[in-house]
Amino acid sequence: MKTIKNTLLAAIILAGTSAFAQEYTADANESTLKWTGKKVSGKHWGMIDVKEGKFTVKDNKIASGEFVIDMTTITVDDLDGEWRDKLVGHLNSDDFFSTDKYKTATIKITESEKFENGVATVKGNLTIKGKTHPVTFDVKKDGNSYSTTVTVDRTLYDIRYGSGKFFENLGDNMIDDNFTLEVNIKTI
Repeated sequence: MKTIKNTLLAAIILAGTSAFAQEYTADANESTLKWTGKKVSGKHWGMIDVKEGKFTVKDNKIASGEFVIDMTTITVDDLDGEWRDKLVGHLNSDDFFSTDKYKTATIKITESEKFENGVATVKGNLTIKGKTHPVTFDVKKDGNSYSTTVTVDRTLYDIRYGSGKFFENLGDNMIDDNFTLEVNIKTI
């Protein structure tokens, strides 16, 4: 009888373990987000602060989560002085991210595959300038660090400046419609 009770207790514990969910909080001071935008004649890159974020892992999947990006912190790190300041100002303007009106961007996790060899495919909704579109990306888990690269079509978010989809004869002034976000979330 004691063996049956112990077996039953073990089965209940194991069943409960597979449904156990763990919530993680992003360490905003240690997490990084690097943006890269390309144009015909080169590329520019910089950083944007992760303001806050939380996500839940259940059954070895990212079950849900939300991250807030502080768009007012955008930097340009490949230029110096006047040219850097001009590009930062332009990125903050209505031609790009309209940071006076839209101070944050968000990504909400909607579903995930299970982690295999430390990698999982994740789906979510990215909101920039009040417009929301689905995104899919692979997340690599390494200890308390979760990293990914997300490719974003800026034209979906009403960022059309220098886009060959909307303007003709841009020549060397054409800017690639896609930009990338290299994200590294450290958890606490």
